[in-house]
Formats: sequence, structure tokens, C-alpha cells
Amino acid sequence: MSNILEVQFSVKGQLLPADHGYSLYSAVKQLLQSEALPESLIALFKKQFPSSENWKTEIVDYLLCPELLLSSIPGISDGHKRIQIYQRSRLRLRCPSDQASYWYRLLQNQVLNLRSHDIRLIQPRLILPEPSSTLRARLVTFRLEEWDTHSAPVHFLESCRKAFEKLGISGKLSIDSDVDGDLALRSLQVKGKHILGYGVIIEDLSPEDSILLQSVGIGGRKHFGCGWFYPSKEIPNVV
Repeated sequence: MSNILEVQFSVKGQLLPADHGYSLYSAVKQLLQSEALPESLIALFKKQFPSSENWKTEIVDYLLCPELLLSSIPGISDGHKRIQIYQRSRLRLRCPSDQASYWYRLLQNQVLNLRSHDIRLIQPRLILPEPSSTLRARLVTFRLEEWDTHSAPVHFLESCRKAFEKLGISGKLSIDSDVDGDLALRSLQVKGKHILGYGVIIEDLSPEDSILLQSVGIGGRKHFGCGWFYPSKEIPNVV
């Protein structure tokens, strides 16, 4: 998966809802569907796909592909289900390398509205995912048949194990803990529905497996910030 690049933008703003993964995706999709696409992005798409007839629809499908991973934005909790934007807040996405220039042009200096909170994206940069023997994900979700507080961790870990086996990834898997030392049970709100999952740690990864996991993630809702793995030395998605 060496063809995956990460695109980062510094974030200017004040506050965001702590649970903003779906709102972020919706704002990006709305921008793609708007009439205000940058001319440089349109020209690039038409050059790459000269035979495209319905390019407005095709550009949305092209960029919001299954391979796209979108992270939630890190910030400092204010204790009221919101986070404060600070100097290390970043919007981060991982995409096939041939899409990176599109995202760079699309999001540079754009203002996104996330549930009545505005943020501006500045100072774009491109980076390669770096290998780390230990990776974390703030939230991983699977479609469990039912959610029982006592049995959910077992079924969740089994789903993680199967996902890693399918990718050929081996490592020491565990559910992360929160600041109180409890299992890191977290939720994502999508259209009024709360989707539950856990934070995940996987250790003893080979460099190749580490890059692969960062490139593809596991679980569902990866356009909404779920399944995003990062080296444990990095700042978490929410401080």
C-alpha cells in the first residue's frame, strides 16, 4: 500500500463538537457537490478524464472512494462535549496517491461548517505514513448483531481479529482504556443514531503491517473518522 498519501491541513477556528466525524464528512461532500469547486481542481479532473461527460457526479464518486480514510480533528476537551481548536489541530485524510493533488486543491483555504461551527483549512502538506510497532485508533466500529455491555468486548475483539487476519496483519491486540482506566467505549452520532465502538491498540507490528493498517484501517464508517490508526507517540484524536 505504498501508493497511499496523507494530506494534512492546519485548522483555524475556536470550537467543534467533540463528536464531529459525520459532520466533517458531510461538509466535505457538500463542498464537492457545490458550484464553488476550485477551477484548478476542475481543470485537473478534465485533463485526467477527458472523456467524462458527467464530471460533477464522477468527481464526487472518484474522491469519496472506499479507499479514502478521514480522521476526526484533535482538540482540547472543554468538558461540555466540545473541543477547543489549538495549534496542533489538523484535518487529516489518507487517499490513493493519484488523488492527493485533488484534495490539496479542493480543501486549501476552505471554510467548513460543522454543526454551526466554522473552521478554516490552511497550510496543506503531504506526508507518507510512517511505520510504528504500536498503533492506536480512537474509535473502531463493527456491525454487531446486538450490543450487550458484558459480551460486546468479546464480540468486538473477535471482529477485530478477523479483520486483521483478512489483511494478513499480526500483532498484540487490545481494547484501549480511557482516562479513568475503563474500557474506551466511544460513540459516533450519524443522523441521530449513536453507533458504539471501542478504542483499539495493536502492538508488535512489523513495519509492513504498520503501514498497511494505517493505509486501509479496519471496521466501518471510515469516512467518518472510524478505523483511523496512528502511531502511539502521536497526539490522540481528542485530548
